[in-house]
Amino acid sequence: METAKCLARLQRLCSRAEYCRSDMYRKALKDLEGDAAAAESVVEQLVKERYVDDARYAAAFAREKASLQGWGPVKIRFQLRGKGIPEEAVQAALQEIDADKAADKLDRLLAARYRSLQGDPQCRLKLLKFALSRGYEYDEVEAAIGRILA
Repeated sequence: METAKCLARLQRLCSRAEYCRSDMYRKALKDLEGDAAAAESVVEQLVKERYVDDARYAAAFAREKASLQGWGPVKIRFQLRGKGIPEEAVQAALQEIDADKAADKLDRLLAARYRSLQGDPQCRLKLLKFALSRGYEYDEVEAAIGRILA
């Protein structure tokens, strides 16, 4: 695929959803059959025209994962770092998560999980592992489990 067609395709994609720089680089590299220099120039053009903005992507990603999927800050940070998002953008994105809503989401997730585990002798341990796998901090999880089991 030629560079102009690749750029146009990626602009269309970016106009419908948020993408980070690394995602667009991978897509451009695939479209341009491994031409790294051309892929980098396409990505630079997307960044220059503000189709791609890692800080904007990180904020949208953090909000979505925290509110819809119930992910905690640890898991969100890990995923964003894996996508090559700069640390400042990751921190700013995590600041945008409403702490009260996140705590409420954790309580609801644990309450639902608790209902399925009632009578299990390892209920507390399983709740703890479940919440930690969702990316919540240990202290936060302990407090939430205390509220659920009280």
